[in-house]
Amino acid sequence: MSVLLHISDTHFGTEQAPVMAALLDLAAQQQPDLVVLSGDITQRARPAQFQAARAFVDRLGAPVLAIPGNHDIPLLDLRERLARPYARYAAAFGTDLEPVIAAPEWLVIGANTTRSWRHRNGDLSIAQIDRVARLLGSADPGQLRVVVVHQPLAVTEPRDRHHLLRGHDEALRVWAEAGADLLLGGHIHLPYTLALHGQARRLWVVQAGTAVSSRLRPGVPNSVNIVRWAPAQERCRVERWDFLVREQTFARTLATTLQPDREPVGA
Repeated sequence: MSVLLHISDTHFGTEQAPVMAALLDLAAQQQPDLVVLSGDITQRARPAQFQAARAFVDRLGAPVLAIPGNHDIPLLDLRERLARPYARYAAAFGTDLEPVIAAPEWLVIGANTTRSWRHRNGDLSIAQIDRVARLLGSADPGQLRVVVVHQPLAVTEPRDRHHLLRGHDEALRVWAEAGADLLLGGHIHLPYTLALHGQARRLWVVQAGTAVSSRLRPGVPNSVNIVRWAPAQERCRVERWDFLVREQTFARTLATTLQPDREPVGA
């Protein structure tokens, strides 16, 4: 069984040392094969915040696929925001803003949904949607097909609808036809696993909460996701792990077993 650790919205600059220590312990226990970091790595895109984030991620002990979030573009330094919006991100996490990691068990595809001229809202262009679809189409039968974005492609609460990615309807339609399984994201600091029906294939949107930041959504603790994939059984389990303040540790609070569709609807 392969293990993917999904973390998001670390917002370095607001990180909490006890939560970081507990997450390092969790990674040491679970030994993930891959860490996915779905944006908002920093609070204000400052070089020191990126350096602290990189140092922490390197201690998780696994390869990392990271994409930027809206907080990873300088907000107050307008010249930097307009001329070199991703320079500070790239110095810590590399110049590839849409990385891809392929292994026998996984195909994980990053899509950069941030735009330098927008403060919060995300966007997917037709070219980006088509690029992801082409990559999905190249997947091997045994690979779990995962797309990583920052802003959500589907939400569970009406108050979060304004956070939906622009272009989400087209992305869901095209990526379902191309064979996507999981769509990982963050941004709203609310963890959930949501099955989406009515497409060519069933998809699951898997959202992570804020991993280590003090910027908590009311009533929602720090949390991360662990995805376990057993290709031989074609079964996937998405686990939510919450930080328990009293115990100072992460504990599994929810597990959802999924069986990815391998045939289009109506085939």
